[in-house]
Amino acid sequence: MPKILVLYYSSYGHIEIMARAQAEGAAQVRGAEVTVKRVPELAPPDVARASGFKLEQSAPLAVPDELEQYDGIVFGTPTRFGNMAAQMRNFLDQTGPQWMRGALVGKVGSVFCSTASQHGGQETTLTSFHNTLLHHGMIVVGLPYTFKDLTTMREISGGTPYGASCVTGAGSELRMPTPLELEMCRYQGEHVTRITSRLVAGAG
Repeated sequence: MPKILVLYYSSYGHIEIMARAQAEGAAQVRGAEVTVKRVPELAPPDVARASGFKLEQSAPLAVPDELEQYDGIVFGTPTRFGNMAAQMRNFLDQTGPQWMRGALVGKVGSVFCSTASQHGGQETTLTSFHNTLLHHGMIVVGLPYTFKDLTTMREISGGTPYGASCVTGAGSELRMPTPLELEMCRYQGEHVTRITSRLVAGAG
């Protein structure tokens, strides 16, 4: 029975919605135990409120020590200048003790993200995030082209072989993740969990 954690940071709710879709996909695998948690906000409350951050989110806060309890972890972050958000970076920077013990070696890791623009650093965010997972000895899983709509031209959307993503737009064109972008999240969540399930069964 694989234990899957979907761990995310979300400023405006886009990644929060995508995290729920990842969990829905993971839950399609029989026997999977799926948990959704978020990392703490770093911005002062008054600054966060003034910036329009969504401070009330139903997912409980995670702590670094609990990561080793899971067989697979799907991480979600918005993009900040082509990299993960500081909130996620700060959380991962606290996992030195797990690294020292090799606590995450052999566990499955996967990533999804969002950007405001079509070319706003989705791929660099995902692939640079992979560096941390590889340092932890995790098995990195992406979003394979068996999800056929990675090549769609029907609409502007996110989606990379490195992981699901969404394009949020900005200002008058701001939007939440589209049905297609959420479907790719569900596919990734299920894909990651199926691979994790096989590894857990093989280790038994």
